[in-house]
Amino acid sequence: MEKQFAGLTYEQVVISYTQTVFSVCVTHLQNRADAEDCFQNVFAALYFRSPEFNDEEHLKAWLIRVAINECKNYIRKNRRIVSLSAVCEQSISFDEDSADMSWALLKTPLKYREVLHLYYVLDYPVSEISKILRLNENTVKTRLRRGREKLKEIYGGE
Repeated sequence: MEKQFAGLTYEQVVISYTQTVFSVCVTHLQNRADAEDCFQNVFAALYFRSPEFNDEEHLKAWLIRVAINECKNYIRKNRRIVSLSAVCEQSISFDEDSADMSWALLKTPLKYREVLHLYYVLDYPVSEISKILRLNENTVKTRLRRGREKLKEIYGGE
């Protein structure tokens, strides 16, 4: 019998959440090749750990949390600096709605970038971001506000 995750087969989970997990990885690592490595590790962890999920929202939150942790571990292990210009030359796929701002988002500090990405790209409310990142809701709101200010500086204007 095939493994099930919140009522979905492994293949269905990968198909459904590829863009979400990959965009989290790219947002954190700013490098397509490194993001692909972490992306694969996230789905390997899902398959081999086989955690139980209450529903699909729980599954999605788990994948995002594991992706963030995987990226942080990758950065900690590799400790190398990645040029933003090299990232901009790569073909990073964002939703069409966010493509215009993606370059500015990549230039923001990570602590702002991750909350902005979860809020604007993945449409999570502040309360869910707080749970995923294990931060106080007011901290999330502050990072959103400061992140918007940084984006405004980078993007220039409103």
